[in-house]
Amino acid sequence: MTSTTELVIARHGEASCNVAGIVGGDQGCTGLTDLGRAQAEQLAARLAAEHAQQPYAALYATPRLRVTQTAEIITRSLHLPATIDPDLRGPDHGDADGRPWVDIKTSFQGPPQHSPDRQYASGSETWNEYLYRATAALQKILARHEGERIFIAAHGETVEAAHNLLLGLPRNACLRLGFVTDHASIARWRRPTNRFGRTIWQLVSHNDTRHLRPHHG
Repeated sequence: MTSTTELVIARHGEASCNVAGIVGGDQGCTGLTDLGRAQAEQLAARLAAEHAQQPYAALYATPRLRVTQTAEIITRSLHLPATIDPDLRGPDHGDADGRPWVDIKTSFQGPPQHSPDRQYASGSETWNEYLYRATAALQKILARHEGERIFIAAHGETVEAAHNLLLGLPRNACLRLGFVTDHASIARWRRPTNRFGRTIWQLVSHNDTRHLRPHHG
């Protein structure tokens, strides 16, 4: 007998902190913009059409406001409750939270990924500490839903963590590889198991934004 596990991760819609260039931790995140809400609605419509054809077994979200607002819109369309997983949250920014990213990156001489074992602000996680936490959370979710189709509303960093985990990348891969992850884009993974019990994760799509239409107003 064959079975397939499918993981679909979408980045949240555009947030006010993204537009302002502010580090969007618990303090810096003030939620979605009007465009971000429109993007989340378009994402939800696509997911609802998929859900009608092949239902999602579970919906997860990270606890930051821009993600929970995105997940609420999707929940209404799928009629599927969202489980908030605190271990999936975006990086802990420490004293950088709420400050301009340009100042943080100037002081750190680049983004957190470029010195993955150094704190980019007092009290922040290093990039590799974030990866360790996020990939462990993803592993637990995947183990819980073997053979099922699951959806996660999250951050661009969550997509990077999933790729790191499922592609088996080394921890410093971010120094050589970069993943563009647009707002409300979809990354899709599938793990089929054949009749011989062999299995491998397959990256089906990344940064899929076909559902997004120009927003006016």
